[in-house]
Amino acid sequence: MLIRVTEEVLRPEEATAAVESPGAGAIGLFLGVVRDNNKGRRVAYLEYDAYPSMAEKVMREIAEEARDRFGLIDCAVLHRTGRLEIGETSLLIAVSCGHRAASFEGGHWLVDEIKKRVPVWKKEVWEDGEEWIEGPESLGMQAPASMR
Repeated sequence: MLIRVTEEVLRPEEATAAVESPGAGAIGLFLGVVRDNNKGRRVAYLEYDAYPSMAEKVMREIAEEARDRFGLIDCAVLHRTGRLEIGETSLLIAVSCGHRAASFEGGHWLVDEIKKRVPVWKKEVWEDGEEWIEGPESLGMQAPASMR
């Protein structure tokens, strides 16, 4: 299982190679990409922050749960931190399994659970301001002092 929080560019081919298996009839791939707008505002870029060891622990727990729940052969979950420009990938999930339905369902469930449970914070930066919009509230955690 490939699990990583990193400032490095996320590479789909690495995640796909990590989950390949002779028993897999399907590999599902999800890329969460930075878009240029949100809630009627023009987004300039995003900044992600995390506690990597804590985030990776939770990501691994979620991936193991998805593997058991959906009969996945393997999973890769990678989340990027730092400043991300429009079009860059912030979240990369790859799953392998015997059949396509489980790859869609398991991948979708993984994305939703990652957003809910993993301690990663996202700051949206616009031309006229910025705001931390995701992260600690999903776990009832307080954002680090540098974000308050």
